[in-house]
Amino acid sequence: MSGRTRQRRVIAFTLPAFAGLLALLFSMTTVPASAAAALTVAQAISSQSGTGTVVGYVVGEPTATSTVRFSNFTGDTALAIADSASETSTSKMLYVQITSTYRSSFGLLTNPSLIGKALTVTGTLTAYFTHAGLKSPTAMTLGATATTSPTATATASPTVSSTADAYYAAAIGKSGTSLKNALHTIISSNVTTLSYDAVWNALKVTDQDPANSSNVILLYSGTSRSKTLNGGSTGNWNREHVWAQSHGDFGTANGPGTDLHHLRPEDVTINAVRGNKDFDDGGTAVSGASGNYTDSDSWEPRDAVKGDVARMLFYMAVRYQGDDAWPDLEVNNAVNNGSNPYMGKLSTLVQWNAEDPPSTAEKTRNQVIYSSYQRNRNPFIDHPEWVSSIFG
Repeated sequence: MSGRTRQRRVIAFTLPAFAGLLALLFSMTTVPASAAAALTVAQAISSQSGTGTVVGYVVGEPTATSTVRFSNFTGDTALAIADSASETSTSKMLYVQITSTYRSSFGLLTNPSLIGKALTVTGTLTAYFTHAGLKSPTAMTLGATATTSPTATATASPTVSSTADAYYAAAIGKSGTSLKNALHTIISSNVTTLSYDAVWNALKVTDQDPANSSNVILLYSGTSRSKTLNGGSTGNWNREHVWAQSHGDFGTANGPGTDLHHLRPEDVTINAVRGNKDFDDGGTAVSGASGNYTDSDSWEPRDAVKGDVARMLFYMAVRYQGDDAWPDLEVNNAVNNGSNPYMGKLSTLVQWNAEDPPSTAEKTRNQVIYSSYQRNRNPFIDHPEWVSSIFG
């Protein structure tokens, strides 16, 4: 009933009745506490009392007060959220208890693809694992469904400068072989390796289509395809080894064959056409992958990912130098390397790195691999100028 209609009526009220009507009207126009703006993770950390609704990004599985697993999850009973999808500092995370009601949908052992996704959760703001937390949730939903959203988006370009600067401290000021050796030590230390099966779910996160969270972007074709269509049949996407695994015969055991820094989703048919060819300019157009060209011994990817391909290969040549159980991988200036542990063509790859600098998507992917999976970075995404110093 409108206020104008109420003004036209003549109604006799006693004082108690009038007061009751005012209370009723007030209750109809006042936002209940439960519908108030949600808290950011930072606000929830600083306000550990009462019940609250918090919006954040799923970043890992807490296992102790200051320890969070970013991959290879062990249980479905807890997760950590933060205001940034790329957060790695536990001091900026809220630990969320997952009760039995929500474990099948939100436990990370069962649902590892939740990493990087926005989550809205309501519960008691209280310590968990002797850390700022939220326990006994009464509601958990994907997405920023409350009136406040996290301070960053999962697809936004992460702030990596401070993280990267500290990460590469031992390499700063070096060049040539000294730089290569320093980077090898850095990116080979404290690395978490994935199983080949785990790569499926990881690629669904690292290569998620920013315009459609149900899809991944295929490397060579650039096509957006459903995450559920992973497999080996026509129309599926599979795990493309940009550094062909036959170039060194390293297989798919945990190591170079499962290293996310060179594994990308690609259409099964296009992957087969690329095979184990080296990379170079030229050839005939590839059907079903516009902008790609191939001949008998080389593959030219579309312009938008030429630099990506080059930096993946340079990473592999620095990461795997034969001082562990894996072959010494090297980039050379040939395009017919066969089963030798080499990939080319070096001069072309150096040129591609210069012509196609790291994109926001490439930088974001590098950060996700570092923070959520392998705990190492591709230095040539953070510092593309190092390509010319080492390889140029």
